[in-house]
Amino acid sequence: MDQYVTGEAIRLLREKAGCTQAQLAQRLCVSDKTVSKWETGKGYPDISLLEPLAEALNVSVTELLSGNLITNNNVSANMLRSKFYVCPVCGNVIHSVGEAVVQCNGVTLVPEEPSKPDEKHVIKVERVEDEYYVSVDHEMTKQHYISFIAAVSDDGIQLKKIYPESSAEARFRIEGVRKFYCYCNRDGLYGL
Repeated sequence: MDQYVTGEAIRLLREKAGCTQAQLAQRLCVSDKTVSKWETGKGYPDISLLEPLAEALNVSVTELLSGNLITNNNVSANMLRSKFYVCPVCGNVIHSVGEAVVQCNGVTLVPEEPSKPDEKHVIKVERVEDEYYVSVDHEMTKQHYISFIAAVSDDGIQLKKIYPESSAEARFRIEGVRKFYCYCNRDGLYGL
């Protein structure tokens, strides 16, 4: 059976919170031997203890379950470090500018890594008056399509959701745009 919470994560979080096994056990109304079993992988916290355990360790339940401890070093929220998460179940698009633990439909999502556009995913950008007209020459069927096009500037993002059987095109305000992205439901994220 796979562990849903690792003992190593519990130990590291407990130490980071500056408490002993006995202190953590007292907060959760369990014995210090129980906490020791969790940390050594000889036992697992009961599911009813996940929320109180996360609270005692000063993390979210999602961080506790994933074992990924999130530290926000990106205090300035630089939009050029944008990350896109796409749910494989529903197609939901989630954007972040720093580290995040993102879940949708019970699936923990990883950020999409942009590739350079290839011959099948050429991002064309034209200036039309005070806007950028962005298009991708790509088939648009229910099985294979461009899901979104985004324009990112230093201080903002413009994201246009594209639906199957429509055109893979969008218009964006020019104001400081420095990067463009498009997402193909089969081949992933492309950046320009």
